[in-house]
Amino acid sequence: MKKHLLAFAVAALAAGGALAQAGDTLAKVKSSGVITMGVRDSSGALSYTLGDGKYAGFHVELCQRIIGNVEKAVGRKVDVKYQSVTSQNRIPLVQNGTVDIECGSTTNNAARQKDVSFAVTTYVEEVRIAVKANSGITSISQLKDRNVATTTGTTSVQLLRKHERATGIDFKEVFGKDHADSFLLLESGRADAFVMDGQILAGNIAASKSPADFRIVGEVLSVEPIAIMFRKDDPAFKKLADDTLRDMMKSGDIAKLYDKWFVQPIPPKNTRVGLPVSEATKAVWANPNDKPVEDYAKK
Repeated sequence: MKKHLLAFAVAALAAGGALAQAGDTLAKVKSSGVITMGVRDSSGALSYTLGDGKYAGFHVELCQRIIGNVEKAVGRKVDVKYQSVTSQNRIPLVQNGTVDIECGSTTNNAARQKDVSFAVTTYVEEVRIAVKANSGITSISQLKDRNVATTTGTTSVQLLRKHERATGIDFKEVFGKDHADSFLLLESGRADAFVMDGQILAGNIAASKSPADFRIVGEVLSVEPIAIMFRKDDPAFKKLADDTLRDMMKSGDIAKLYDKWFVQPIPPKNTRVGLPVSEATKAVWANPNDKPVEDYAKK
């Protein structure tokens, strides 16, 4: 019986140590020599797949810069593994230690801050509506009795329903499993509109077979801070990430990186998203912070 109790105690200590290390990303990476980056398959120019397990984008490259400083901090070369995540599973995969740093298109909000931490905001998004150019739709009021696509696990349709101009407008939600799937609903005619972050809409339109067939229209539904995400209660890792990003903001490197991904031609088709940096994004670069979206809504 004592042997069983001893074995149980050893196992409990080992489990406790593993959990403690999971909350200390730098210690985990130093021990394993591996860091796992959460990436998106179709989050516009922020994070997208090139195929064959390769990923690119503004947030992917920012995370690579952070990981470069992680290597300096832990004193060893680190193997970077990519884990494709979705809007539904991204937070659980960060919480359970599968993903160490999530480099997609996640809105920093108060509810999520209870479960995870965010780096300083690197991109400020405007939620808009994409439609077919020949649809005649130019505003929220014209969505009555229409099919509106959004991606499972996102907040976009909730924002649409709460918008003052959506009062009395009844529409049907149709869901895509990821942003590419949601855009396909629009492209194939199964949805009349796709509600999502403007840059994701622009990125999917730019990558489509016929970009001229689509338009981003209507009122701005929300202004949202988009940030890199990682585990909660890990101050050392958050400081390293924030310091890396603040240095890039101060030096102007982040502006150059933005231009590379949102203005210049990007792989694999050398298309342009064509989205110059907004004044709201410039403002958070000038005054770095990790405020949630609720702070942006205050007037």
